[in-house]
Amino acid sequence: MEHRVLGSTGLTIAPIVLGGNVFGWTIDEKASFDVLDAFIDHGFNAIDTADVYSAWVPGNVGGESETIIGNWFKARPGARDKVTIFTKVGMSLGKPSQTGLSEKWIVDAVEQSLIRLGIETIDLYFSHQFDPETPHQETLGAFEKLLKAGKIRAIGASNFDADQLGEALEVSRRDGLPAYQVLQPEYNLYDRASYDGPLRDLAIRQGLGVVTYYSLASGFLSGKYRADRAQADLGQSKRGDGIVKYLNPRGWAILDALDTVSARHSAQPAEVALAWLIARQGVTAPIASATRVGHVESFARAAQLPLATHDIALLDAASA
Repeated sequence: MEHRVLGSTGLTIAPIVLGGNVFGWTIDEKASFDVLDAFIDHGFNAIDTADVYSAWVPGNVGGESETIIGNWFKARPGARDKVTIFTKVGMSLGKPSQTGLSEKWIVDAVEQSLIRLGIETIDLYFSHQFDPETPHQETLGAFEKLLKAGKIRAIGASNFDADQLGEALEVSRRDGLPAYQVLQPEYNLYDRASYDGPLRDLAIRQGLGVVTYYSLASGFLSGKYRADRAQADLGQSKRGDGIVKYLNPRGWAILDALDTVSARHSAQPAEVALAWLIARQGVTAPIASATRVGHVESFARAAQLPLATHDIALLDAASA
């Protein structure tokens, strides 16, 4: 399988990253192991998680996804050597001291993530969201200490806008601090506004790696929610609340375009939606979650799906 250079990190990854947000939420540990096994067996090698996954589930406290991945490493000798691990810090774990990007919390949080994952080094550590209460200098200084200590190999920023990322990069240049090497924005055929434009231009100009989240718009771009049955379908999904915003004429137009391109290639809509991201300038790899092995098999087809210029033009026009 093709591997892509991830910005200036020195890491190379397959063109789809496995989203670990579902581990401990919509699938249990056994099902998570099945998905992880299939992902590696199909030649993929990067897994994205976060300390906050999945604190929103009743009874959870955060760290459940990292713990499941760590248990998988223990159960699969040699698996750690085959994967690149992304995790994140910065979103609230429920206490005032367990949120944000202060040096104190980052230094504490990274140790907890390392313990849950059962590893010595995190390959790529993200600021999960911009923290207006903490100067970039403090955050980047904390990352510098972790890099020197071998706790992490590279750093990235998630949910930063162009101004926030630009300011952080300028602080890195001015003060001789580590610079963010990877961006993780929300981006898919429907949700384009926050990345297309100044943020994408900045990422391309700076040579950043870019891994997109919500790459299938919480499942909407899989085509399983249709106009004639959308409300009924929503009630069957744990992620249904996040789908409502897509149920409009623009959403249906995007699905129609996906159906057309899918028919040309004998593919599934989700595979085409991922292939569009893979082909997009300014995207290294989309992140996609899987709740069963069949989803991973679909990812493998998406990674090998060549879209023609007219396919991309149709999708661009429907989603512009």
